[in-house]
Amino acid sequence: MFINRESELEFLNESYGDSKAQFVVVYGKRRVGKTELVKQFFKNVRHIYFLADKAPEKEQLRLLSEKVGLLYKDEFLLSRGFGNWHEFFRYIKDKGRVVIVIDEFPFLIEANRAVPSIFQKGWDEDLSGSGIFLILLGSSIGMMETEVLGYKSPLFGRRTGQILVEPLSFRDAKKFFPDKSDEEFMYIYSILGGTPAYLLQFDPSADLWKNIRKKILVPEAYLFTEPEFILKEELREPRNYFSILRAVSMGKTRVSEIINETGFEKNVVGKYLSVLTDLRIVKREVPVTEKSYEKSKKGIYMLDDSFFRFWFKFVFPNKSFIEEDETGYVINNKIKPEMDIFVSWTYEEVCRSFVRKGLLNGMRFNKVGRWWTKDGELDIVGINEDENAILFGEAKWSAKKIGMDILNDLKRKASMVDWGGEDRKEYYVLFGKRGFTEEVREIAQREKIFLYSVLKADF
Repeated sequence: MFINRESELEFLNESYGDSKAQFVVVYGKRRVGKTELVKQFFKNVRHIYFLADKAPEKEQLRLLSEKVGLLYKDEFLLSRGFGNWHEFFRYIKDKGRVVIVIDEFPFLIEANRAVPSIFQKGWDEDLSGSGIFLILLGSSIGMMETEVLGYKSPLFGRRTGQILVEPLSFRDAKKFFPDKSDEEFMYIYSILGGTPAYLLQFDPSADLWKNIRKKILVPEAYLFTEPEFILKEELREPRNYFSILRAVSMGKTRVSEIINETGFEKNVVGKYLSVLTDLRIVKREVPVTEKSYEKSKKGIYMLDDSFFRFWFKFVFPNKSFIEEDETGYVINNKIKPEMDIFVSWTYEEVCRSFVRKGLLNGMRFNKVGRWWTKDGELDIVGINEDENAILFGEAKWSAKKIGMDILNDLKRKASMVDWGGEDRKEYYVLFGKRGFTEEVREIAQREKIFLYSVLKADF
């Protein structure tokens, strides 16, 4: 199943229609659908697809030579192979319009740190004047941004386009489960996020708890070992990263708290968090009103991957029960009592996404995020600096309708936000799974406060 990615495909197809040489960088976290996107693009055109791995450079060249030799039926190339990358560039430059895809390009860089310089020379001297459509893919976002896209990279300025493949939105991800209600799917989305490879694991015809039992809480299941596999594949010291991630999943969000929980030195924690951030497993957040993201001392760390968040909260600490086939105990005593609290975090992020996309009567905000101090926090704050406008909002995944207590508390906390001065324009929004009391509806209509369930909105 291939869902969405229309704009990305359109860009690739339009670029292919241009006869000039193309050099496109495609990157994004693992399992997000980068390779499938590119395969959809090249399925009807002549192409060479090569998946790099951790083998030595000489072995990588041999495997690439075999791919090229098979396409062009070149027995000499099949038997001898390319001796170096320059031979590959010189060979391919006269082959007309052909798509060349090198997947997991960072592995080539790990095998030879000079690879970016080698590819820069190959592009400048051989490929830039050819009909080649070169695509470099990578899951290590940090390495792709520094070694391929960064201004210090030898390849800087060569690309003709780049695509950061993001996880699917709530609305697009739901297309995998067309028969589920939005409320049912919110639980699934909270667990699996917008990662297509994970969404494909769940059975659309089964209920939530059967899917959790059969697709996650079984030692042989793909999802049971997925976070461990990714960490071992990406990192040299996965055990230490496990300690960091476990601490964050337990609510230790500040660097000082992570240090106390793990016992690691400050510089070690900083290095690990930086790597996990590059992999989009962890993210650093600051209050949205902060003037400098980098310099803010209010930064906290959160798990940025929904499935990692679920796995470290419910699977990792209960592995002994699961391996002893006590899945019923884990579901009934560990997961179910905390599931709605767990889902509420995702619901808040979906509501923030709703605001980011300008779906509040078309209103646009430059920045949308959370806000907090030691005295309180707000789920949603949107800022429009051009109009000196600010939006305050709360999102409640609750079985009760939102009443005046929530609205009054929202206004109280809004008054604490120091931004925009006395002349700022203020707007308010409430998101509630079960709707709103009549009193809230009456006041909202009178004061022009936005009310949404979101789950019934098209976003």
